[in-house]
Order: sequence, then structure tokens, then C-alpha cells
Amino acid sequence: MKVTEAVQHRATIRGFLQDPVSDETIQQLLEVSARAPSGGNVQPWRIYVINGQSMERFRTFMGDQKTSESEYPVYPEGLHEPYRTNRYALGEAMYEKMGVGREDKAARYAHLARNFDFFDAPAAFFCFVDRKMGSAQWSDLGMFLQTFMLLAVEAGLDTCPQEAWANHWKAVQNFVQAPDNEMLFCGMAIGKRDETKKVNTLRSERMPFGDWGKFV
Repeated sequence: MKVTEAVQHRATIRGFLQDPVSDETIQQLLEVSARAPSGGNVQPWRIYVINGQSMERFRTFMGDQKTSESEYPVYPEGLHEPYRTNRYALGEAMYEKMGVGREDKAARYAHLARNFDFFDAPAAFFCFVDRKMGSAQWSDLGMFLQTFMLLAVEAGLDTCPQEAWANHWKAVQNFVQAPDNEMLFCGMAIGKRDETKKVNTLRSERMPFGDWGKFV
């Protein structure tokens, strides 16, 4: 598969099949992903995989947990244009695919809550980073995660990167037994997309080059 094909096929999947993914496959993808660029070769990512029985235990565990205040703002306060429109346009397009109206708050909240079941994915991992790391190292996390998502496409798998897990950081930290010096950045659902879910037909829009780039 060409890199361009993997990039075009990759999507944030919000409905997975129950087909299992082996620990060996996940480990292989993660090990190759570790070849992603990392400033000074710091390699700041700390990964905790849940799969099989540990996924079953985690879902049972999360049934008793409540959300907590996120340790970092997922979006900047007072998000301005054009970023605000991009974010809200995506949300409206997603709910339209699902046939959920703006007034149906219960259905919208129910869908958001599915983040915390990994949208039924059979496997996942959590990405942590040492609290002493700065914004440059968080950039490394993004490159590592993007590399994993593209390699997953090559392997016939789909993914959903989930910063929403930052609202459950304490519960996740307790379950995976991450040390206090590590901060949860995001979760990553792993599996095969359920083609019957209309939400998985969503293709988010991208601004044209002229809106965000220029040749100097």
C-alpha cells in the first residue's frame, strides 16, 4: 500500500466490529511506530495496551467510574474562527449521518458516552507522557500516533484517537497502574470498522491550501 492510500483511507472510526486483534499484531505495529521522528531521540511516549481479558476487566471497571476534570484543555478557551467553525461543522455533519437532530440532547450525549467504551473496539491503548515533558515532546506523541494509525491501515485495521479519555485520566491511571509522574494524553481504539454504521461514512472536510498555506 502506498502512503497516500493509507492517508486517504484512514478515518476516525466510531463503530467497530468485535473481530479480535492479536497482542502480537498490536506490538508489531507499535514497535514499527517507534521509528516515528522524535526530537533528540527522547521517545516520550508511554503506551499501555488493553486487549482480550484486560479489555473485559476495563469495561467492567469503567462502569463504576465518573468523569473527572481534564488535566489539560482539549481545545483552547474561546476557540475563534476559522477553528470554531471547523469543529462545529464536523459535529453537525457527524450527527446528521446518524440521524440525530440538534434538539435530541439525550442521543447526542449517549453517542459521546460511547467514547468510553472505545466504540465497541476489541482492543485499545492509552498514550501517556512524562509530566516534565514540554510542547515539543507532545509533538513527538502526535507523530508516533499518526504513524501507528497509518500502519494499522496497512494491516487492515482501523483506529479512533480519543482525547476524550483525558476526562477519565484518574480512572485510567489507576487501572493501568501508570506512575504519578505520567500524564494521560489520549486513548486509541483499534479494530475493524463496522461498515453498517452510518457514522463511519463521515468524511470530514479540509480547508483548501490557500486558507492555511502560502509559498514565500
